[in-house]
Amino acid sequence: MSVEESQPDAGSVETTPEALRLAWWVTAWLRGEAVTDHVLDAVIGPDATHTVSGLAALGLGGTEGVADTLVSGLARLRTEGATAVGVAFPAEGDPVGLGGPKDLNDAALEAGEAVVCDAGIGLVPFRVGAVVEWQAYAAQRRQLPDVGEADRALRLALTESATALAELDVARWRPEVADRLMNLRHRPSLAGAPGVPARCVTLAARGVQARDIVAVALEDEGGSASAAEMSQRREALVGLDRAARRALTAAGSPEVWPPD
Repeated sequence: MSVEESQPDAGSVETTPEALRLAWWVTAWLRGEAVTDHVLDAVIGPDATHTVSGLAALGLGGTEGVADTLVSGLARLRTEGATAVGVAFPAEGDPVGLGGPKDLNDAALEAGEAVVCDAGIGLVPFRVGAVVEWQAYAAQRRQLPDVGEADRALRLALTESATALAELDVARWRPEVADRLMNLRHRPSLAGAPGVPARCVTLAARGVQARDIVAVALEDEGGSASAAEMSQRREALVGLDRAARRALTAAGSPEVWPPD
């Protein structure tokens, strides 16, 4: 099974994860590279609204129990000295992008994503219909994967997963997965905010694509003939999911961005 790669598919749909959109655009806003209206349009997208909760409980102003609008919540972060916002895409056993404390880690693990600003505040998204509430938590210093290392690891994981799934006859039980692995040049088209290195936008698109492959491959456990095959399928995808999450975390964290 060959693995191809090229430029993003011009006809693909914007699929930037919520945390990544927030991190990219709020960082641009904090650095004076994007105006508020553009940030709101990019972050909220097709949703009804986004709010920020829990800042008052952290002593950052406002009324406890009353959510801030996205604009007022972000303004409070800037007042606290925030200059950049990064992402975390953790999973059980791999809390990549998180440094604690436990309540932030637990909430981020449940949501599958979070953002952490350099003022020591983390935000975790919770969706209710068309409304996204960003719950605030105290955040501690974190360690992050290097962009170059994350890029190389994802490329390797894609190749290894393609080989392993071919051996499991992926074309028989999930032909659409086989098609995606053989045609990786059709990546999703992500809209990077001003100031985000082009290399990180490309890496994030590759990470979104890899996670989509994992999700589709695991949709139907009945596609395998036996419990042993199901176990082998999951094993073949664990490394790809881990590499994809680490790629997204590096691509969305200004602390490790290379010069563009």
